[in-house]
Amino acid sequence: MVDADQTFVIVGGGLAGAKAAETLRAEGFTGRVILICDERDHPYERPPLSKGHLLGKEERESVFVHEPAWYARHDIELHLGQTVDAIDRTAKTVRFGDDGTLVRYDKLLLVTGAEPRRLEVPGTSLAGVHHLRRLSHAERLKGVLAALGRDNGHLVIAGAGWIGLEVAAAAREYGAEVTVIEPEPTPLHGVLGPELGNLFEELHREHGVRFHFGVKLTEIVGQDGVVLAARTDDGEEHPAHDVLAAIGAAPRTGLAEAAGLELADRSLGGGIAVDEHLRTSDPDIYAAGDVASFPLPLFGTRLRVEHWANALNGGPAAARAMLGRDTVYDRLPYFFSDQYDLGLEYSGWAPPGSYDQVVIRGDAGKREFIAFWVREGRVLAGMNVNVWDVTEPIQRLVRSRAVVDTEALADPHVPLAGLVP
Repeated sequence: MVDADQTFVIVGGGLAGAKAAETLRAEGFTGRVILICDERDHPYERPPLSKGHLLGKEERESVFVHEPAWYARHDIELHLGQTVDAIDRTAKTVRFGDDGTLVRYDKLLLVTGAEPRRLEVPGTSLAGVHHLRRLSHAERLKGVLAALGRDNGHLVIAGAGWIGLEVAAAAREYGAEVTVIEPEPTPLHGVLGPELGNLFEELHREHGVRFHFGVKLTEIVGQDGVVLAARTDDGEEHPAHDVLAAIGAAPRTGLAEAAGLELADRSLGGGIAVDEHLRTSDPDIYAAGDVASFPLPLFGTRLRVEHWANALNGGPAAARAMLGRDTVYDRLPYFFSDQYDLGLEYSGWAPPGSYDQVVIRGDAGKREFIAFWVREGRVLAGMNVNVWDVTEPIQRLVRSRAVVDTEALADPHVPLAGLVP
């Protein structure tokens, strides 16, 4: 039973937190909703930070989840630039802000997100070393890329994951010289495997990006606070005016850990362990978005997913669960990317070693195709590249766990919908 005297506190001001607050009001909750954000900007969406906004094609205002006035209009108590430093589970309070404000909660939602992993090499304190996670990072990096393009400057990117490649594409559109350093043998190796990683290497090389695979960045060389070069463990020195660390993100679990909440094993991506209702080991505390590790019986494991769709859907699901609704969160992982004239969507989960075959439907050479990661005839994941309106049948294929005819799967003339029993 939820009544008007209850207080629901949301810690974290990203997409998941904003959508959770929105859902509480949409579902008729009339109690207090307190949303605490450690950033001074209103809650915003992150994909534009490495895509349209970084390229200057989307205005700053377009990234925000709601206009600023929306929060007061819906009686959401929004605290910007405030950090929660403690949860007292016995007293059911959170402490936040410079003055140590205490607020009692009936239900608490942790959507504290993730933070960029740091390069642990000499030279990271130089002014030209960047990360990309927050709106302030994107604003700064946009100016850097414009200056590099104007002055024929060099950007070195450590990491050939999604953020690294999207920024590489943006930097080339600005006209900057780009070198990507990656310890794996191909881009996106841990997500797509070597079969599709090579395609992205070719795409970026066609646009002038240089790659250096199988090596690690060991030092950023500078003088008078200015970046001059990046060194790798094979003895190479790469010219650089700026360096972007794009080596992944770590879940922000410090608050949860200090409160004694159960965490997921690091081998599974870490994060706050939640059940199918996004409830933590404390029945009055929930978690969602990048920081939450949720069970996905379809794959027989638990996952922590750092992509936009997980925040978009996880925040509302957690809000409904907090209200006592019969909510089960079992969304398939989904993400999208845009690089140059290539757009893609990926649904499912198929890490290297989990599949025995990659089936291509369409023309990979023309970069208009769907790739399926298959194990024993069952589709684990699918990625559509410059082919649209197929996400729903791909996800039905994955969820069905049906054994499919791989020749029919590869044939563009066979409707995908007809392959699902």
